[in-house]
Amino acid sequence: MNSIDPRAIIDPSAKLAEGVEVGPWSIVGPDVEIGEGTVIGPHVVLKGPTRIGKHNRIFQFSSIGEDTPDLKYKGEPTRLVIGDHNVIREGVTIHRGTVQDRAETTVGDHNLIMAYAHIGHDSVIGNHCILVNNTALAGHVHVGDWAILSGYTLVHQYCHIGAHAFSGMGTAIGKDVPAFVTVFGSPAEARSMNFEGMRRRGFSDEVIHVLRRCYKIVYRQGLTVEDALKELDELAAKHPEVDLFRQSIVNSARGITR
Repeated sequence: MNSIDPRAIIDPSAKLAEGVEVGPWSIVGPDVEIGEGTVIGPHVVLKGPTRIGKHNRIFQFSSIGEDTPDLKYKGEPTRLVIGDHNVIREGVTIHRGTVQDRAETTVGDHNLIMAYAHIGHDSVIGNHCILVNNTALAGHVHVGDWAILSGYTLVHQYCHIGAHAFSGMGTAIGKDVPAFVTVFGSPAEARSMNFEGMRRRGFSDEVIHVLRRCYKIVYRQGLTVEDALKELDELAAKHPEVDLFRQSIVNSARGITR
């Protein structure tokens, strides 16, 4: 059974599954689907086409699924897809995609999007990510699983943030951040790897030791990226974590933060 506050405005074409709650003065527009157990707080605006999965919680004053302000957007039908078990805090803005890219913005599962964060058009957020207060992602940004972007992190369009990466407070990211790498500063500079995050997630001492060695190969030996990748080949064949790190460098289109 749903719990819809009588002061909420729900478009007749919106689809709400069992157990959905909608708070007062929230607006659920046409072509919005909300999965079971999701809680929409007061003063939230949901605009479609948007699909929201199960057991999410969206706090007050968030704007979810709005048109992008990107000047190339001309009102084409694009969408936003949000997975399950996400927490979207106060004042978050998430825009739909553009037809020039994926035509879809995607947020995975078990993410924490903290107050006043922004996720731009065509961005892809993985699973178990944390975007701390006032983090802002421009369009076309990809964020890998378990990445943490600290408060006031700014990410330039088309940048890729690798899995398990970490940014310090106020970091301005203009190039790709490889998996596991920790960056700080404006502009961002690589400082280390997210070893504390790895320990919390159960990475073995052996894997952490190997990744520490890989970081030194790429960032401390004065090698070109191409030569560093050759040095990683043998380790990548033995350790999937190293392969993840290596592939995030190989796949970089903007160049990596160094």
